[in-house]
Amino acid sequence: MKYSYDVRLVHRADNLVGECPLWNVRERALYWVDTRKPALQRLNANGSVDVWPMPHKIGSFVFREKGGLIAAMQIGFCELDLDPFAVRPIIDPELDKPDNRMNDGKCDRKGRFWCGSRDPTDDNPGGSLYRLDPDFRCVKMDSGFIISNGMAFSPDDKTLIFGDSTGEVIYRYDFNLETGTIANRRDFLRTEGVPWHVDGATFDAEGYYWCALIRDGAVGRFSPDGRLDRIVRLPVQHPTMCNFGGDNLDILYVTSGHIFLTPEQKAAQPLAGSLFAVHGLGVRGVPEPFFAG
Repeated sequence: MKYSYDVRLVHRADNLVGECPLWNVRERALYWVDTRKPALQRLNANGSVDVWPMPHKIGSFVFREKGGLIAAMQIGFCELDLDPFAVRPIIDPELDKPDNRMNDGKCDRKGRFWCGSRDPTDDNPGGSLYRLDPDFRCVKMDSGFIISNGMAFSPDDKTLIFGDSTGEVIYRYDFNLETGTIANRRDFLRTEGVPWHVDGATFDAEGYYWCALIRDGAVGRFSPDGRLDRIVRLPVQHPTMCNFGGDNLDILYVTSGHIFLTPEQKAAQPLAGSLFAVHGLGVRGVPEPFFAG
């Protein structure tokens, strides 16, 4: 079945690896990062864009109930204030692995920040999954990942999707919202033999999983049982993450990167590294929770 949708360029950025588009429902603004030329970016309601260079590589972030952000960075979890700008370390759960860095992360609906780390290589499963509680207690929840990616909590709060994009497997966990625990890890998606890897992800309000299909120039929507439901094509080869935003949460924002391209490929994809918005999908997302601490 063919689906009608409209892909629009929102901001012609030059992100090496754009990631983590998050819609702030209180500000009516979209935030996202460049992980490699580290910066936080904000698309304001009037169309202007603010940029805050970061002192360390940043993998992901979440909004904070008391204002500001909690960021997952090369040096671990940090408090991040924008006005005035300040970065204050909270805890580095991998002091014994200084080359590792925090990568993909999301808040659950009890206000806990879950984030996976990644190894700097492409073959060592040295990354782990952590849960940062509102009192800043940090707990390791799972391990054995090369590049942690694909994290999203289902809208019924019963499922966590998370896995290893380079290891070519994304897992499904049973999630207990009240206790903040996970169990019964099993395969959700395996990507051997397909032209894409799973990168950043989100759920829509109908319980379907959306993820960037990096390498293949698309975003995919998957049913709760892991069946590919639809494909949204983009004008760049390496979309990196998607998330819903807009006043009705019916616009799918997609980040991208160009660090993966040769100079010739970059010349052929002048919009690589930009921010896109997909309209007309006929579904809505769910609001991103705020960190409770």
